[in-house]
Amino acid sequence: MKKQYVFILFFLIFLKFQCQTNCSQADSDIIYAYSDVKTSYEANNISHLKEYAYRSLKAFERAKPKLKDCGCETSYNNAYDAAELLAKVEDAETFEDGRFFVKRARDIAKQCIIELDKCTAAEQVKQPDDNSDDNNNDLAQLQDQQAKLKQQQMELKLKEQEIKLKLAEQKEKELTLQKEQLISQYNTAISSSIKNYNDLLKMCGCNHTMSNPNSNSNTLTSKSIEEIKIYYLNNLKELTTSYLSYLNSCSN
Repeated sequence: MKKQYVFILFFLIFLKFQCQTNCSQADSDIIYAYSDVKTSYEANNISHLKEYAYRSLKAFERAKPKLKDCGCETSYNNAYDAAELLAKVEDAETFEDGRFFVKRARDIAKQCIIELDKCTAAEQVKQPDDNSDDNNNDLAQLQDQQAKLKQQQMELKLKEQEIKLKLAEQKEKELTLQKEQLISQYNTAISSSIKNYNDLLKMCGCNHTMSNPNSNSNTLTSKSIEEIKIYYLNNLKELTTSYLSYLNSCSN
């Protein structure tokens, strides 16, 4: 009989330890989920918004079974609701529609962290002690330090995500500037070529006049550097072909 009691005691201790482990793992996933959904909300284009919303969704999906096992029902319900909202972002047709779902998920993610902290704190209070005032004070201090540490960790992770996003935005701006400079150089070269062609046609007595091809700079900047080069190379080929055709028609 004594062996059975010992076995039951160890089994209960194991279950409690397992529950706390799941809570700790869920806590990490929820912090990542909040960090990513916050970054998604602060994105300035639909591509980044959807990318970080998807990351947040995956973090919530990882946390859900751990929260269920941990017994934190309120936090689990929050994670479930946030995941449901984030799942709708991928099919959003406009930036505003996607941001609407992300904003709601971000607010719920905050509450999810708060509820998980409450659940974890309640579990710690249940741990056995000698009920002495000193132990209670020590426990309160440790819990306070733990809460502060969690807050610092979350702030560091959020800062890391913000830095990554800013670096990505900076690289995107630099690439856009490079494209704009390349487009400007090509447009200048084409304008110069057209002027020379028209001068030569006029000298040869041709009545034909060549004009600049229509191009949308905003559309071109969305293309890659290589695609921009190919676009203008084809334009130059067409201009040269047209010039030779006009010149031949004048000489006949």
